[in-house]
Amino acid sequence: MLRCLEIDNILPTRIYKTSKEKYFDSFTNYNIAIGKAQYKGKIREIATVYEETVGEVRIITIYPLKTYEKISKIESGRWQKI
Repeated sequence: MLRCLEIDNILPTRIYKTSKEKYFDSFTNYNIAIGKAQYKGKIREIATVYEETVGEVRIITIYPLKTYEKISKIESGRWQKI
């Protein structure tokens, strides 16, 4: 998946560890960390979806966010700030 999206393998972990913007997705019950990175020649916000249990973090997926997508999920209450 990362190769298909042309995303560096270390990016999901970097976003998870350095993100100052984290949410809980009430629809999927996963956590979301938001970070910025260069994607296809532009600096974009990237969502890293992860599951955190005692002693373990599992990255589920990563994808570039569209501005309206983030705002919509926050305003609807689906994404709740952690």
